[in-house]
Amino acid sequence: MTESILHKSNSRGTADHGWLKSQHTFSFGGYYNPERINFGALRVLNDDVVDGGMGFGEHPHDNMEIISIPLEGKLKHNDSMGNVATIQTGEIQVMSAGTGIYHSEHNADKNKPVKFLQIWLFPNQRNVTPRYDQITINSEPNNFLQILSPNQDDDGVWIYQNAWFNLGRFSDEKTISYNLHAKENGVYAFIIKGKAQINGQDLEERDGYGLWNTEEIEVKVYNGTEILLMEVPMEIK
Repeated sequence: MTESILHKSNSRGTADHGWLKSQHTFSFGGYYNPERINFGALRVLNDDVVDGGMGFGEHPHDNMEIISIPLEGKLKHNDSMGNVATIQTGEIQVMSAGTGIYHSEHNADKNKPVKFLQIWLFPNQRNVTPRYDQITINSEPNNFLQILSPNQDDDGVWIYQNAWFNLGRFSDEKTISYNLHAKENGVYAFIIKGKAQINGQDLEERDGYGLWNTEEIEVKVYNGTEILLMEVPMEIK
């Protein structure tokens, strides 16, 4: 029988550091909720807004898959592997922290805020050689587009985890079935814009909805809906 968990937008943890305003779906930093630690391999889902010219100074990570998806503006990245890059709306960035890496992230625009999703997943391989990648998302209107998978030769970026991300932007009302890749996986849906209905559950902007013990979910979308579907293993190995 399908199981589910609903996280309304206004139930998320919040942080206001002046230059950074963030909302945390799962426990992070100063926000701790023992019932909101993770959804399977999905450990962090932060909805961040960084003021113009500001950002995160150099800091370390290890053994974590870190994904950034800009929603508005431009985000500049620097890391200890020598990567210097800027990502913007329509792109996705991934970093496998592995044995350890230092990086910094700053708003590339001094006058406008940058808004982005910062997502962390537990990896299925530890102590790998750190790596960085970014791609442009070739948007396919009115359908879900795969933007992340565990396969190097597949669509989107790849990570060290049996996870699949799909991004959908819709201008028409329609119903789409999403089939999971593995029975041990679940799907966490995050409504970026608009509203949707998943397996009969009504969802609004910035709501999160996780489902597992199912092979398929039914997603009803409307004009202006933007959804991120994150399929991840429910057990951390």
